Amino acid sequence: MLRVTNATRSTVVGDSIELADTSLKRMFGLLGRRGLDAGGGLWIKPSSGVHTFGMAFEIDVVGLDDNLRVIKLWRCLVPFRVTSVSLKMRSVLELPCGAISRCEMQVGDQLAISSSSQPGAVSP
Repeated sequence: MLRVTNATRSTVVGDSIELADTSLKRMFGLLGRRGLDAGGGLWIKPSSGVHTFGMAFEIDVVGLDDNLRVIKLWRCLVPFRVTSVSLKMRSVLELPCGAISRCEMQVGDQLAISSSSQPGAVSP
């Protein structure tokens, strides 16, 4: 599990974030789940956009560049939608609906990702 913090705002985005960094994990993502617990989420790497086809719940989606800087936000994206695709976007963070507002996240914010058990940045 990973811990995601917003270094710009000194807030914790999530402390139970899963990593989807293989073709299989990226393909299935959050499909088949009934929701995300508070503090949970999925970091999809690499990704230049996502869809919510087949999902049963809304999610917040955060588009990140190479340096984990926020470049796009989608709040409470409903099932059966598609985000825009961006060549600048290198990874995507899927969070429970309302997480973006709760963390007061904004485009331009710098995120940091580390192991939940050990502090220290994970390379983008």
